[in-house]
Amino acid sequence: MEWDLGIVGTGLLLAMAAAFALVVQLVMWRKAHWLWAVAAGAYFISGLFISEVWFGWATEEDLQPNIDGLSFDEVLLLAPLFGIAVVAATWYVARHTAPRRLSHQ
Repeated sequence: MEWDLGIVGTGLLLAMAAAFALVVQLVMWRKAHWLWAVAAGAYFISGLFISEVWFGWATEEDLQPNIDGLSFDEVLLLAPLFGIAVVAATWYVARHTAPRRLSHQ
């Protein structure tokens, strides 16, 4: 396997992950203030996997647009699905394992 993701492709993937994290943070602000980091990490890792492993076999002609080695359309369509699944699972686990506060009556 040959990794061909360049600096521009990596920067674009980081920008996409940051945008996804911002949307997640805006949606989940009242529930958890730290989910943006999980969202950004999940999007970046899944985007890297999608571009370099899952669609790494395809040539530049097969995948258009291919921006400096990044399979842009495939990442744009599939990485949010993985990101949403990871964020939902993280939120679910954190919600059920968080210590309960006692109400003072």
